[in-house]
Amino acid sequence: MIRFRKYSVGPGNTWKFEARISGPGNASLTTLRILASEIRAICLASPLGIDWRTDMMNPVLKVVPEFDQKRGRWSGVNRMDLAHATQRGFDGIPVGLYRERDNLLPIVLRNTKVEREHFLSSMGTLQIRPVTETQNIPLSQVVHGIKTEWEDPYIIRWNRRRAVTIQGAPIEGVTFPELKKSVLEQIEAVKMPPGYTIYWDGEDKSTRESKASLVPGIVPAAVFILFLLVLVFNATRPILIIFMTIPFAAIGVTAGLLVFDMPFGFMALLGAMSLAGMMNKNIVVLLEAAAINRREGMSHYHAIIEAAISRARPVLLAAGTTILGVIPLLQDIFWESMAVTIMAGLAFGSLLTLIAVPIFYTILYRAKEGE
Repeated sequence: MIRFRKYSVGPGNTWKFEARISGPGNASLTTLRILASEIRAICLASPLGIDWRTDMMNPVLKVVPEFDQKRGRWSGVNRMDLAHATQRGFDGIPVGLYRERDNLLPIVLRNTKVEREHFLSSMGTLQIRPVTETQNIPLSQVVHGIKTEWEDPYIIRWNRRRAVTIQGAPIEGVTFPELKKSVLEQIEAVKMPPGYTIYWDGEDKSTRESKASLVPGIVPAAVFILFLLVLVFNATRPILIIFMTIPFAAIGVTAGLLVFDMPFGFMALLGAMSLAGMMNKNIVVLLEAAAINRREGMSHYHAIIEAAISRARPVLLAAGTTILGVIPLLQDIFWESMAVTIMAGLAFGSLLTLIAVPIFYTILYRAKEGE
């Protein structure tokens, strides 16, 4: 199958959708093929995906000479001699290496194309040279028949278990999470025999690994941010106000993703982490203005009110320019979830900064209007 894919920025997964069915080490290939066909039929019914296939190849016809041990002993031929002769006649056997500069090329001994085609029609004339004999013996003399049977050319294993993978890709304009969501319920309803499991690979695996790679850096980053905030304010209540306000931005993020019908994937997670830094900056600006007002002799109540009024324009302008700056990212399916996260979260978070920060400030500092 030849696939044509549009060039895009993002993960380089060959197949974005990969559902791998694995069974025991001696699992029946027929069972794996039936399960794969059932899940592939579910995927084919989804209008959001294309290029559905499985990585299990079709069975191929194999010619099997049935070795006769009694005739073999009379002729001095064993199974190894028979295998060696058939390999030499068709696939060829390596007899040496040819060096060409830095490359080692194998020298293969096998029959000519005419002879190979002849042996396919009359395999019994294939000549066998026993190790202990000086004369060739025809294959028909040491076998009691030649049969054909179907065989899987490759047995794919994953973690030492037999496996088959259903592969596909979302259509243009559709993300992998949307495609997975459209078939997940039906796939999970498929009854698996004991010992058989489904593992999600492809973009699902790369997303899980990417998210997991962020976890080790979150704690050091939070500690470093906390250290900087302590240096700036040299107090605990401003830091509490910051950490109490930032989580409310999740309301705007959730609303934006719901409106645009987008999942909270890896890029949305990166956008949320960036959003936390932007929110932090706006709150620091507001609290620093309140601290300046306090040094000028204002009460806590009037200091935060004046700070919210005087810093409203800078905060909103900064948020507006950032939102306008990420609008071009909406055109790319890879970046759009991050753009929506930043735009919706920052729009709601900026308004929240001007409302929630004065409220938390008033509560923690016990500010009253008549001070």
